[in-house]
Parts: sequence; C-alpha cells; structure tokens
Amino acid sequence: MLRDVQTAQRSPDVEPPRCSALHGRFPRLHSLRVTPEEQLQVLTAGTAKVLSEKELLEKLRLGRPLRIKLGVDPTAPDIHLGHTVVLEKLRQFQSLGHQAILLIGDFTATIGDPSGRSVTRPPLTREAALLNAATYTEQAFKILDMEKTEVAYNGTWFRQMSYEDVLRLNARVTLQQMLQREDFRNRIDAGQEIRLHELQYPVMQGWDSVELRADVELGGTDQLFNLLVGRDLQKEEGQPQQVVLVMPILEGLDGVKKMSKSYGNYVGVNDAPQDMFGKLMSVSDTLMSRYYLLLLGETLDPAAHPMEAKKALAQKLTARYHGDEAGQAARDDWDTRFSKKDLAAAELPELAIAELPAELNVLSLTAHCFKTAFDLEKSNGELRKQFITTGSVQLNGEKLTDPSAAVSPSAGDVLKLSKKHAVRLV
Repeated sequence: MLRDVQTAQRSPDVEPPRCSALHGRFPRLHSLRVTPEEQLQVLTAGTAKVLSEKELLEKLRLGRPLRIKLGVDPTAPDIHLGHTVVLEKLRQFQSLGHQAILLIGDFTATIGDPSGRSVTRPPLTREAALLNAATYTEQAFKILDMEKTEVAYNGTWFRQMSYEDVLRLNARVTLQQMLQREDFRNRIDAGQEIRLHELQYPVMQGWDSVELRADVELGGTDQLFNLLVGRDLQKEEGQPQQVVLVMPILEGLDGVKKMSKSYGNYVGVNDAPQDMFGKLMSVSDTLMSRYYLLLLGETLDPAAHPMEAKKALAQKLTARYHGDEAGQAARDDWDTRFSKKDLAAAELPELAIAELPAELNVLSLTAHCFKTAFDLEKSNGELRKQFITTGSVQLNGEKLTDPSAAVSPSAGDVLKLSKKHAVRLV
C-alpha cells in the first residue's frame, strides 16, 4: 500500500494550482540557525495541545528537516483569517527549515469532514473540489513559500485502492473507537443519523499520514481525534508516530463566536486592502494579543498604545496578503479618513445623487448608501439606534441625528455613515 511519497506531488490527472504571481511579494523564508530547544519554544507558542512536546523535541534533535503535514478539504473557494491560523504555524515550521506539506483533500472533500458537525455535510463533486482547491492554494501561498512547499492530493492513493484494500484498512479501526468522538455521540443521543461514509473520514485522514510519512500533523482543536488516528495507523505500519499539534479556533471580530462567513465576523484573505484594514481596526483591545500571536506569531508589547498596536496589526496583516505598499496605503487612508478627520481628501465610494430615493430623509439616505455602496442591508431600527441618533451619520462633518429630517445633498458632499463607512455624492 505504501508508495513513494513523491508521487503525492500531484494526482495523475490534476495539475496543482500555480501561484507564481503571488510568490515574491514576501521575502523568501530561510532556515534559522536555532537550537532544537529554541525551535520548540517557537513552535509550541499559541498551540492548544501538543502530543507531545517531548516527542517533538526528540524529532527536532534528529538534525534533519521534519515532514510537517497540513490537510485541507477545499469545500469552499475562499479562506478567511480563521483558516490561516494553522497555515501560519506551518509557515513557522517552514521558516525553521522543515518541509511543509499541504495536502489537498480532493478525495476526502467529496465525503466531507464530520468534525464538529451536527448533520451530514452535503456531497461535493470532485470537479467542484478541484476548482475550490485552485483558489484555496492561491491564497495559502500568500503565507507559505510556494517553492518550498510539497503539494499533495489524497486522490493519488485513494483512487487506486480496491474494495479489498478498503476493507483491510477498515479492519484496523473499531466502531467503538469511532463512537468515542464527541460529535458522533451527540448526534446519536439527539436521534440524528450518521451515515456510514462519515465513519470513514478519520480513517482516511489517518491513512494520509501513513502515505506522506508525516513527522508532525497540524490541525484545529476539532481535528484532534482524526490526527490521533493517524498516529495509530503509522504505528501499525511500523512508522514513527507523528506528533499531533492542534491550534485553537480563532474568534471573529465580535470576540465571541468563531470566525465564520455565516456569522459575518470574518476577515477574508482576499478582502480589498482598505476593507481588510478597516475590519481589523474593529478588533477589541482584549482580542488583539490573540490575533498578534495566532496570525502573526508575535507577542503584543504590553506597553504599546492600544490604538497604535491595532494599526500595526492591521497594517502587517494587510501587507501580508496584499504587499507592503498596499498595507501602508491602507493605513494612510485610514489616518486620512478617521485619525485626521479629513474625509474630503480620502478615496471614497461614489454614489450618484440622481439615483437617490425620492422624498429623501436622513433615514432613507443612510439606508440607501449602506446598501448601494457596501452591500449592507440594515433595518430601520438598527439605523436609528446605532447610527443616526448616536451621531455617527454626518454630512460634511455635521451630525444628522433626526431620522425623519429632510436632506438635500449636493455634488461633492461627503456622507459619513460610521467609523468604517463613508461615501462621496456625485
């Protein structure tokens, strides 16, 4: 069953996505001359669990590049900063001279990872998975050094298996082991169905580690069970067991729920520079140190002024995904619009006066601008309570606090809607 891991570089009929245009925006990563003990300190920072630090130190003392596996199922085309937490950790290993392996689950994505799910995932075609993989890897290489990353597709080995091979693999895992998973137990207790193919997923993820001879596997806290299956299967194959390193789930901009598009509290890797910078400026002071550690691998200076620290965080992350010039420009634009209160000179979305609603008042003008310029649909109650009566809505610096007051803007007027949103009327 074991094949040369070099065949994992690409599936027989799949060309790995190319991202040469992105590579080079950031300095090339290089091996740092640090001791195994110093590496351990860097690599375990910000982790939720490491099984075990002792094993990791022993592997670091081997004096060779370790094979660090991160598996991703391309179930969606875009990634947000929550997804990048494990990518940043993989980047740390890479910067220390270890071999980063980005495993694309073109086969497992068609099944769907049941981790943390209360219902069965909808099926995904392989064609859709490969399309998603193209944009996913493009965004991932904004963090990783593409030339030093081994890209593998697990369809390489799973599509070559016979049904007899599958039965032999299944024989290595018991149903009792699978039902130890909290998410499976919860679904059974709630009377919700579990499809048999879902029970295959941890076994398949574990076999990926055997095929790739992984020394370390990274994942989120919800992946711990799957990663441990990889250790078990490696042991049965006579391989050294991988170290399991899991990262915490990143909270979104609200500081409460995990970062997710469905919650609207996310920062997308492909967000425009100004949008990315603006979203990050809404991060709470208490959450800032966590973003520094998990997204930048840095420790927030406790003596730093909170506003300056937040600007530095937003600039560094914007620069990471869009380049240094874009990061600086986004910060300059923010300072112009908000720190210096000079909206008239800022680059703003433009809205035509001729397309404004009839019988215009402050409420209808605010709603129209949010919807048209920023695709944000807000209720009248939310607009009144959170924006208008609080004084956030301003026309050329004059607060508009009466929702029903008539308003007649002129060409060139600037309407400020909130701390992050403003438009110019033309």
